[in-house]
Amino acid sequence: MSNFHGAHNTNIEGNMNNTNIEGDVNNINHYHDGRSRNAVKELREHIAAGAMHDSAERCDAPKCHPETRVAVQDELVGWIENGDKEEEPKQIIWVTGPAGGGKTAIMGSTAETSQKKGLLACCFFFSSFTGSTNRRFKRCLIPTLAYQLVQDDGLRDVGEHILSCVERNPAIFEKKLEVQLDQLLLQPLREIRRDAQSPKVILIDGLDECQAEQHGDISRTRQEAARANEADQKEILHALLKATNDPSFPFRIIIASRPEPAIQSFFTEFAHHTTRRIFLDDKYNPDADMLLFLEAKFAEIRREYQLSASWPSSNVKQTLVENASGQFIYVATAMRFIEGASAPPQELLDQVMALRRQDVSANPFAPLDALYTHILNSSAKPLLAARWLSLIFLSYHLENLESDKKLPARFTRLFLESSPGEASYVFRDLNSLVSIPPTDNHTSPYSLFHKSLTDFLEDRSRCGSLYVADPNELYFTRYMQIWKNKGPAAPLSQLEKENFLHQFMEHFRPLEEWGPLFISMEQKLDSYDVAWWVRSQNESFKHPNCSDQTRHIVNIDYLFTTVHTKASRTIVFHYMRFTNSISSATGIKDYIRTEVLKELQKLGWQVPGRLHLLRLRFLHLSHIDTGIWRH
Repeated sequence: MSNFHGAHNTNIEGNMNNTNIEGDVNNINHYHDGRSRNAVKELREHIAAGAMHDSAERCDAPKCHPETRVAVQDELVGWIENGDKEEEPKQIIWVTGPAGGGKTAIMGSTAETSQKKGLLACCFFFSSFTGSTNRRFKRCLIPTLAYQLVQDDGLRDVGEHILSCVERNPAIFEKKLEVQLDQLLLQPLREIRRDAQSPKVILIDGLDECQAEQHGDISRTRQEAARANEADQKEILHALLKATNDPSFPFRIIIASRPEPAIQSFFTEFAHHTTRRIFLDDKYNPDADMLLFLEAKFAEIRREYQLSASWPSSNVKQTLVENASGQFIYVATAMRFIEGASAPPQELLDQVMALRRQDVSANPFAPLDALYTHILNSSAKPLLAARWLSLIFLSYHLENLESDKKLPARFTRLFLESSPGEASYVFRDLNSLVSIPPTDNHTSPYSLFHKSLTDFLEDRSRCGSLYVADPNELYFTRYMQIWKNKGPAAPLSQLEKENFLHQFMEHFRPLEEWGPLFISMEQKLDSYDVAWWVRSQNESFKHPNCSDQTRHIVNIDYLFTTVHTKASRTIVFHYMRFTNSISSATGIKDYIRTEVLKELQKLGWQVPGRLHLLRLRFLHLSHIDTGIWRH
């Protein structure tokens, strides 16, 4: 028997001569030479692996509960298999509906079914609130789709042409989306003859969650950010439409998103004749599906707590369905809350049932808002919980600068806590909203079960007293407190503290407005040890786990140039406003500038000379050439 008998997902490299392979061998990637392997590696570096439907990152992603959403899934899979036989065949289906309607669960289940049937070519699940941040951006879309085609053993010829393109032009990943689509997908498809048994569909979920990347320290208003997001979403749609109009493109496309105006406008104006719409409304009987879901979840609770088979009554389940107003996320969140350990299930069910019946005519999310408000208010510190959630999920400040992910929950907890154990206290009753890694897990981040919670927190009219106008204010406060205390509130071993401070220094993110920082520092200058901060940046620069030494040079440059140029105007403005004292502002600026230069010289760094400093000051440059700072 061959050594390869029964092998799966096998890479065969090097000389293939005289190789005997027998038995059930699936998904073999044939990389005959080093150039192909290098091209695969290059392609792999530009994908969002977590955006694939079967990624480890999506292991807890929503899927349709068994026997639910059957009608819409059957309609989608039937179209994938036989859509070309319709009287007026369409190349695109747009699955849409309001937040919480189950779009991602339907797409996840459809992807699994399609893969089992050999119909799935590739997919991409956008996410703006959980998982790797590269799932938010358009730059990873085409490379991720291309990578999946390369891995498909039935599309080996296509894969070889894709790898040849990467080998010839490694800069393809820096090109605009339309060029990437043409060179990485369309041209390879033009070079091959399609097999009738080839995969048939590409799935794109959560297009409305695609966000425009923000380069550098340029700030955007919320309206500017929304317009930039819409521009990227429309660029993706135009590229996909171009693909479906190419005779060599063999796939149909299913796109799922909320009915946002820009996306709706595209399908109305540009893709009307190419697209079929599926709106998740009463036609697909969501109420019946939600009743099935509730019965299954209540059965689990009955078994765990040895409750009567008649618990709860049919009226209770029907009321929960009516309160959901077609939003699956309502019943899913309610059941996670009732399953919680903060009280017996009947008591938690009573709390949900006691929420005042909401009028959905003015606000379709009113029942969900009432549920979110109740759960957040069950926290020991509701407003602090809202501030923490807003900072973690509505701000970029607690994201890893190198790996495009949220920082680990352990680091986030140590960063946010003003006293040991505060995170467990604040988040204790929020397990129905937030996925909280175990305390011994040092790598996984906090994540939300559904994006609708961030929508709720962002809208003052929906979250009321829980609204946080500026999530970054908390980041600023905690950063300065840790700087002042030279470490987090929780007691740590020396090694743990060194690792925390390394991350703390590496992810220094100065805020746009530095004035308040210096006002708080002015109260007691020696409480904020600038020399310690510089030494810590130097130690992190030399840390064995340092992934980017330039990061620490940039951090020092940020602080120095802020006080040397930008702060010249900003600090004076704030001091005139709050203290009517220009001399204090000048004093603190000189103190920080002097401390930075003095400490770097002690540590043997090359620092800017007088000529560079004068040029920086009077030309109002935003930063010094980082090559001037040299260890």
